[in-house]
Amino acid sequence: MNKPLALIVDDEPDIRELLEITLNRMNIQTCCAENVADAKNLLQQKSFDLCLTDMKLPDGNGLGLVDFIQTLPSPIPVAVITAHGNMESAILAMKKGAFDFVSKPVDLPALRLLVNNALKLSDATSSIKERRPRHTLLGESLIMQEIRAKIDKLARSQAPVYISGESGSGKELVARLIHQHSSRSDHEFVAINCGAIPHELMESEFFGHKKGSFTGALSDKKGLFQAAEGGTLFLDEVADLPLSLQVKLLRAIQEKKIRPVGDQQEIPVDIRLLSATHRNLNDMVRDGSFRQDLYYRINVIDLHVPPLRERPDDIPVLVDHILAKLTGANKQDRPGLSVSALAALQRYQFPGNVRELENILERALALYDGSRIEIDDLNLPTDEHYVAKSQDFDPALGSLEDHLGKIEKIAISLALEENKWDKMAAAKQLGLSYRSLHYRLKKLDMDEKAGER
Repeated sequence: MNKPLALIVDDEPDIRELLEITLNRMNIQTCCAENVADAKNLLQQKSFDLCLTDMKLPDGNGLGLVDFIQTLPSPIPVAVITAHGNMESAILAMKKGAFDFVSKPVDLPALRLLVNNALKLSDATSSIKERRPRHTLLGESLIMQEIRAKIDKLARSQAPVYISGESGSGKELVARLIHQHSSRSDHEFVAINCGAIPHELMESEFFGHKKGSFTGALSDKKGLFQAAEGGTLFLDEVADLPLSLQVKLLRAIQEKKIRPVGDQQEIPVDIRLLSATHRNLNDMVRDGSFRQDLYYRINVIDLHVPPLRERPDDIPVLVDHILAKLTGANKQDRPGLSVSALAALQRYQFPGNVRELENILERALALYDGSRIEIDDLNLPTDEHYVAKSQDFDPALGSLEDHLGKIEKIAISLALEENKWDKMAAAKQLGLSYRSLHYRLKKLDMDEKAGER
């Protein structure tokens, strides 16, 4: 088996020698270049498996080399070497397609880890088409084809990805696919809903704790970062993180180290960070509820998942897939939808997106009588279930706040009913944290009714 071949680009002889020795000890062959021009010539002459380049070079910079490598017929993983603390350059490089970065002075264990991940990526890229995905992102609309192509590209990087989109649109599925197609697919994918963790327990949940560090800490506990070691950590509803934890999360991402509660030592961690929320983080940065530096760090690459109403042509294939999953039957034995029922679904706005489509079809399966699901079996909410008709609003009969409160009660009641009065599930469908739903139930005098179920 041929040894991997790496290209080292740096104008400092001592750095080149250090990198060469380190990679040679890893059984990796190396070629060196002192500038951008020599590096481009070598890249056109030889077939490399990896490139390590300094950011500052005599005739240009590493960013230009990153751009050049992306134009090659078979782009290779490229990592940039940045000055310590220069996160702006590292983030820009990853936006341009760099696999990862390492800071000077070079931490050799971190470098070896980076190199191993980059070389595993080549194997993962060559075999991914041969593996049947455990999860699929269905739909042949142009927008979904573009998202699948972007997922394949993002899987070849270590850059943090921020996945935006409405509640129920499939953000976690997108995150799982990025992980599954990456060089980290043999390790854990750890997903956590940040809105579901009590604030006082968050630091321990994220970073772990030592025995006796606080009341109830009866033994050492590993946190989510350690659970995701070598794999991917997905922070859903990242907007719900309190400011106190945002500071510690930022440090963990930048330093690639964590400190468990009650421990004096930092622990190196190797994770890929993906995050998501249905809320507008730009607005939260402006109003001070989300740190700007953390936002820039997790939002190196943004991937937006469209709402279902923007891709109605995908509904037929989604319906077929969901019915197959719910019934476990083959196509001949499971019910289909009448033309009018399918047309109604394609006209419907789906405030709850794909998750709501699943709920509607599950309910229809319990109601239909015959060989097909008809439009009445869908029991689609009409507009008045969600918003009062404009002619029904008379300012003389009450304030706007009272009117909106009635609408809010209807939306919350429907969500609770659809989720069998599971408050956590209802909160997620509504795009709220559990704490926020609890507050609204109390404010609207609905907490006693919800508690009875």
